Amino acid sequence: MAAVATCGSGAGTTGSAVATASKSNVTSFQRRGPRASGTNDSGPRLVSIAGTRPSVRNGQLLVSTGLPALDQLLGGGLAIGTVLLIEEDKYNIYSPLLFKCFLAEGIVNGHTLLVASATEDPANILQELPAPLLDDNSKKEFDEDVYNHKTPESNIKMKIAWRYQLLPKMEQIGPVSSRFGHYYDASKRIPQELIEASNWHGFFLPEKISSTLKVEPCSLTPGYIKLLQFIQNIIYEEGFDGSNPQKKQRNVLRIGIQNLGSPLWGDDICCAENGSNSHSLTKFLYVLRGLLRTSLSACIITMPTHLIQNKTIIARVTNLSDTVIGLESFIGSERETNPLYKDYHGLIHIRQIPRLNNLICDESDVKDLAFKLKRKLFTIECITKLRSYGLSQKYFLSHHLQRKCSMKKNPCFKEPHTLKKIY
Repeated sequence: MAAVATCGSGAGTTGSAVATASKSNVTSFQRRGPRASGTNDSGPRLVSIAGTRPSVRNGQLLVSTGLPALDQLLGGGLAIGTVLLIEEDKYNIYSPLLFKCFLAEGIVNGHTLLVASATEDPANILQELPAPLLDDNSKKEFDEDVYNHKTPESNIKMKIAWRYQLLPKMEQIGPVSSRFGHYYDASKRIPQELIEASNWHGFFLPEKISSTLKVEPCSLTPGYIKLLQFIQNIIYEEGFDGSNPQKKQRNVLRIGIQNLGSPLWGDDICCAENGSNSHSLTKFLYVLRGLLRTSLSACIITMPTHLIQNKTIIARVTNLSDTVIGLESFIGSERETNPLYKDYHGLIHIRQIPRLNNLICDESDVKDLAFKLKRKLFTIECITKLRSYGLSQKYFLSHHLQRKCSMKKNPCFKEPHTLKKIY
């Protein structure tokens, strides 16, 4: 509007307005940013890290668990500085898949990995990670019920900001994909070149602890002490705690601990109800949680809680974890032959959702969740609608048979519409 007012006053005024605009080099369509001299007038901006996004609820930085459906149930993803505890299924079939998807998501996004295990070499675990689906053509291999996140609006260019199309494109170096959350093919393995290009650290318990190791009297087992020292050194040396700035761009540390609390870690909570090391696991989680709170990292732990005999320890472990997910497999149970669950392989229980900066944790409102490994994809679905639909069919069948029998006995008699509940 100011440009129109100056044009009406004469050519001299118009020329001065153009000269002023050329000096300031600011128009209504120009993008604000650093000038040629290197000064930035737009103020501080948030540092963008590949594979992360802020939460819409509290602004907390989130990373993907490797399963987009699970990210939605957790409020958008796994918060940085938190612990995700996965209660293993009885035969430990499906929990390793969630563990590997979390690690594979880190490799795809260029995150640093720390893999700890007492049963399997971390190098072998990385070789068995599922292959990511990075293009749209590979998604066609799956079933039609797979949701496609790509909308037609994403291909439409913005016509108003046409000037932005002339800006040079930035070359992406490092992560393979910057999208938040990916789908993975459980029947294929991750390419070897992605593993070689990734930055990972392995902790294999039999190699870290020797038989001649002298252990000082402590409430923690030797395996837990070594693992805490290893995690603390990686966090400090690579600058994930902020004390030693990272040499390159900022990154996220993904920590994966497999079968924590099992007898192979030197813990006896699975062997006796009141063992000598009953507080070792809870103290380990307390120290680990403190390391995560002060660093740019996220941790996933799988634990055989069905083997822990003392229920008090399970309650303590749950309180010391931020997010708790339980897997219940149908193998060997009565639900395996139940027609209601014929299309599923087990149930998934969201026992606890973190409520950061509070004394208590939140609980999920969705209770009836089932998972299935259909061909190549691990999916999570809600079975509440299916269960209510099956019950309404039983109501309708009961009313139909009851009315038909009454009409045969007395055609002039009309029985009221009463529904008989069938379980």
